[in-house]
Amino acid sequence: MALNCGIVGLPNVGKSTIFSALTSAPAESANYPFCTIDANIGIAKVPDKRLEILYELFKPKKKSPAYLEFVDIAGLVKGASKGEGLGNKFLANIREVNAIIHVVRCFENDDITHVYENIDPVRDIETINLELCMADHEVVTKRLNNLDKSLISNDKLIREMAKKEKEILEKIENILSSGEPARKLGLNDSDKKMIKSLNLLTLKNVLYVCNVDEDSINKKNKYVKQVERYAEKEKNSVITLCGKIEAEIMQLESNEEKKDFMDLMGIEKPGLNKLIQKAYHLLDLRTFFTAGETEVAAWTFKKGMKAPQTAGIIHSDFEKGFIKAEVYHYEDLMKHNSEKELKDKGKIRLEGKNYSVNDGDIMLYRFNL
Repeated sequence: MALNCGIVGLPNVGKSTIFSALTSAPAESANYPFCTIDANIGIAKVPDKRLEILYELFKPKKKSPAYLEFVDIAGLVKGASKGEGLGNKFLANIREVNAIIHVVRCFENDDITHVYENIDPVRDIETINLELCMADHEVVTKRLNNLDKSLISNDKLIREMAKKEKEILEKIENILSSGEPARKLGLNDSDKKMIKSLNLLTLKNVLYVCNVDEDSINKKNKYVKQVERYAEKEKNSVITLCGKIEAEIMQLESNEEKKDFMDLMGIEKPGLNKLIQKAYHLLDLRTFFTAGETEVAAWTFKKGMKAPQTAGIIHSDFEKGFIKAEVYHYEDLMKHNSEKELKDKGKIRLEGKNYSVNDGDIMLYRFNL
């Protein structure tokens, strides 16, 4: 699906290290600002125990996980909204992503340059947030100025739509002027749809990632606590990981080696797994499965999608010729152990075009070409 998360942050906070570990893509990483100039794009497998269990149960020839796209975006500094540093490139790239993974440096290390020389995660977050607000303010102001003609149009519908849009934009302009993101307004879906073409940066959902050192993996340092307090006020989520250790885990070849290393470091599972799963839900994504003798596959869909739309994720012809879908849920399969028993218990249903697919549904589509 064309949904992705942009990894953002100040220069030298560990964005590219985390991106490379996530996607196994060779994003450039070095100890100087603006190492990443062009956005790097990569995909990460979505960890899902359900897929592994289905694979063991059906024993197919092939197993296909769901994937999520990540974009490593150039570092941003104060003044980016006015073109400072790589500001214009940063803002152009971030407008193209659907949600924001904001990496914050929460460790001290004299050998790794900080663009502002000292560690202050709240200041770093506010630097980026303010630049995004300023960039959005410019877009909103320009749009408001361009509405004048529509407000005096001879077409009543155009006038009414322009009036409604103006009301929404004036609210957004006011909150942006105070340095607060537009998402704090809690706009409804109808309002968001009306201004969707503006692609406002501060309407995108945000997940804060505290990049810590090895000593802070299993305990919160003072910087992490500062980020958590800040995020709580915004009603945003926070996760903590050590980019350096995550990169080392991903370089190990076997699962046994990875487990031994994680045991040594006192880690139950890779922090990147938590990051991918949080990002998945940040985008309001869910997973359905297809399962049989040939292949077991996990498929990504947007929450609320109907059965024909999810069929189209597999192949556009499936959506065009959709008739019905045989549906049962993963949890029911775990309770009853086999498709035969599910049929006997009446747990396999036939659903039509209006069925809203649920996370964990196992689907078999009937279609006519």
